[in-house]
Amino acid sequence: MIIYVMKRLGGLVALLFAISVLVFMIIRLIPGDPALVILGTSGGDPATVARLRQQMGLDQPVVMQYLRWIGGVLTGDFGYSYGQQRSVLSLISANIVPTIQLTIAALILTLLFGVTIGVIAAVRRGTPFDTISMGFAITSMSIPSFWLGLVLIIVFAVLLPVFDVLGGPGIKGLVLPAVTLAMVETGFTARFVRSSVVEAERQKHVTVARAKGIPTRDVLFRHILRNATLPVLTVVGLQVGSLVAGTVIVETVFSRQGIGRLLVDAILGKDYLTVQAIVLLIAALYSVINFVVDMLYPVLDPRAARW
Repeated sequence: MIIYVMKRLGGLVALLFAISVLVFMIIRLIPGDPALVILGTSGGDPATVARLRQQMGLDQPVVMQYLRWIGGVLTGDFGYSYGQQRSVLSLISANIVPTIQLTIAALILTLLFGVTIGVIAAVRRGTPFDTISMGFAITSMSIPSFWLGLVLIIVFAVLLPVFDVLGGPGIKGLVLPAVTLAMVETGFTARFVRSSVVEAERQKHVTVARAKGIPTRDVLFRHILRNATLPVLTVVGLQVGSLVAGTVIVETVFSRQGIGRLLVDAILGKDYLTVQAIVLLIAALYSVINFVVDMLYPVLDPRAARW
């Protein structure tokens, strides 16, 4: 078990290092000088531009810029946003709570409806419910988030003024963005859960359990769902990262405060340090969640520790 944990931990550290390098280099490939964008009309003064470039460290070699940046990240210093006139850490701290609320709400909706629909469709496969539910799943996976968000705003905020047009901090402002964010993942979860349950249902021990006369409900919960949990857990880990990344579109559509909207504003303003910090944060969160999922594998299936 210790070897299993050390391998996964070593892989996580290597992955985070590779992500930091990739994020840093991709941002540097964006055309344009961030100092000129920040200065705006004052960018015509070469001395002012040179002074700002020096303050931002853009006059140093790329390797030194990376070492300076990653050294600050490791100590909790993500740099200073000259466009927002605030530290990057304070910007993230001010916007991360609404994003966490949106992600958790969307994840709850995804698991609640996705797992329920998937299990019922698997148990009743071949019935009209199975056909309709899988049709719904495919449709939901095909709908773009930005289009669905606009439709929900028109229907439930304009024509039927039930919810707020703009995503506010309350429950009414959270419902439509959460539904929009969860729709695609709900369809994917439903299809995956159905496939996992059907596969587990075909195992020999399930056939033996039924031959022994064990009640159908006990067979479902003790033998089928228990064996279908492991692959579903992997998908849940991936979905958390997808939901966090999806907030970039949803928060922009609903004009909702959060990390996703902050990222869009930072990209438009060529705020390199803010973009780097947010992208690194999302990627690191994605990696850490999958690491936690890997750690849960041996708990659900001790054979996983031998891998």
